[in-house]
Amino acid sequence: MKPRILIMMHYMELGGAESALLGLLQSVDSDRVDVDVFLYDHRGELMKYIPMDKVRLLPEVIAYKMIERPFRECLKSGRLGVALGRWWAKKTVDKSPVPEGKSDIRIFSRVADCVEWCMPRIQPQIEYDLAISFLMPHHYVISKVRAKKKLGWIHTDYSTVYVDVKRELPMWGQLDYIASISDEVGQKFVETFPTLKDKIISIENILSSSFIRQRAEEETVSLDLHPSTIKLLTIGRFSQPKKMEEIPLICKKLVNAGLDVKWFIIGYGSKEIEQVVRENAEREEVSDRVILLGKKENPYPYIKACDIYVQPSRYEGKSITVREAQILCKPVIVTNYPTASSQIQDGVDGIIVPMDVNGCAQEMAAFIRDKAEQTKMVEYLQTHDYGNEDEIKKIYQIAGA
Repeated sequence: MKPRILIMMHYMELGGAESALLGLLQSVDSDRVDVDVFLYDHRGELMKYIPMDKVRLLPEVIAYKMIERPFRECLKSGRLGVALGRWWAKKTVDKSPVPEGKSDIRIFSRVADCVEWCMPRIQPQIEYDLAISFLMPHHYVISKVRAKKKLGWIHTDYSTVYVDVKRELPMWGQLDYIASISDEVGQKFVETFPTLKDKIISIENILSSSFIRQRAEEETVSLDLHPSTIKLLTIGRFSQPKKMEEIPLICKKLVNAGLDVKWFIIGYGSKEIEQVVRENAEREEVSDRVILLGKKENPYPYIKACDIYVQPSRYEGKSITVREAQILCKPVIVTNYPTASSQIQDGVDGIIVPMDVNGCAQEMAAFIRDKAEQTKMVEYLQTHDYGNEDEIKKIYQIAGA
């Protein structure tokens, strides 16, 4: 009898974790395992890419759907327990100051703490061989699922976030395995939760090269009609970690260095940060060169059309879009965030540039001018496969397949 696996996720909107889950699902061998997928909310542009011939999508459960829906909608749905829990979480979350340079993620776990009591069990008639919570908080896989083994995934560099360690430790401690997307991300997590060291395993984000190349051919995109213009591309959420507000400043320095560049941004998220990007572009007089393309359901034709992919982040766990650009054989520039060297062989399949605006622009300009270096990099990328579907074998092993 095939092992049975449950995978839990919030929704399938455009994002790195969602793309990683999609890669995992597409790699499933349905002759080897039975996989059920439980999404809290059946929404998002990536829903249609779930391989229904390989996995079974479970029905929505309204209580879970209301965890992140607007509060008014939660009340109208009649899920008063969820609404009360969310309200209490906001009232009682630890409000101590967040250290400079860190993102505050305490509220996510606090909401789970406060609504867990009223959430229904998931497939209570089934005992799974393995239950996976793909994105934190992992409370529900622990208390609402019957499974022989339970796994929670880390997608975040924990040196860059602020958590309530005392409150979160019991939750993490109840998992049998904690999967990290890279050794470096796992190490940073252990620095925050040292007693959990023995639970850490490494399972990289699973990406299908063939799927990405196929989607890149679905449409033809022309980013600029002038062949001499260097087309840069960045994809990501408008959020503090992605540091997109500095793109106009870097772009201005590239123009001042005599380079004909256009920098395209695909993304959505914080309207405030998006507005700062626009204001900075106007102030630096590069509004015609920093082009915001908005949200794109299929970003791969844009990666195919660009000359260089740029990830100017403050920090990343392990950037999905960097790996996707490498699969499409594009030279990659990333800033020197803590986990950059775990993904880029500097000077081989990408370059790592300084985090500050001046240093970043200076080294970007040198690389843009060095056509021979770019050609060498593309040739290297063309001879290496950056897909890694074999990572799913680690999941099979845990499940007993």
